[in-house]
Amino acid sequence: MFLENMIKGGWIEVIAGSMFSGKTEELLRRIKRAKIAKQKVGIFKPKTDTRYSQNDVVSHDANKVLSIPVSNAQEILEQAIGYEVVGIDEAQFFDDTLIEVCNKLAGKGIRVIIAGLDMDFEGKPFGVMPQLFAVAEYVTKVHAICVRCGNLANYSHRLTKDKSLVMLGEKAEYEAICRNCFNN
Repeated sequence: MFLENMIKGGWIEVIAGSMFSGKTEELLRRIKRAKIAKQKVGIFKPKTDTRYSQNDVVSHDANKVLSIPVSNAQEILEQAIGYEVVGIDEAQFFDDTLIEVCNKLAGKGIRVIIAGLDMDFEGKPFGVMPQLFAVAEYVTKVHAICVRCGNLANYSHRLTKDKSLVMLGEKAEYEAICRNCFNN
C-alpha cells in the first residue's frame, strides 16, 4: 500500500493478525519506504518485548531496525518530537493511553504505523487493538498459514499450559492455526 504522499496531514495505520503472519515484517517494510522517501522516522516498542533484542524491532525472519523501547505509551508522545513517521510494534502490550497518544501524533501531522496481535491466545480481541482499528484511517489484516491444514491462519494457538494473558514466545510456545483447527 503506497500511502506516503496520498493524503496531507497525519493519519493512523494498523497492521494486525496472528503470530507469524508478517505484521512486524510489514511494519518494517513501510518504515523502510518512509526512510527512502527521506522522512524522519522513529520506531517504538514496549520495553517488555526482549525476545530477539532489547533495542531492535525484529521480525521472525530476522529483519530488524533500531527502536526506542518505552515503558508506556505516554513516553512515545514525549520522544516522538521531530518525527514525520512513528512506528509502534507489539501495540497490544500497551494500555488504553495508546489511543490518545496515536490520535495526538496524527493530529500533529504525523503518520502513525502500528503493528499488533488482534486476538489473544484464547481468540479474544487483544488489549487496545479493537479501539485502534476504530480510530485508524487504514487497517491491514495479515494472515499466517495454518501449520495443521494449510488454510489461512488468523489464530495464535498457545502450545503451553500457561494461562497468563501476556506470555512472550516463539514457535516453541505458539503456532498459527485457522478457525477450523482452532475450534476443533
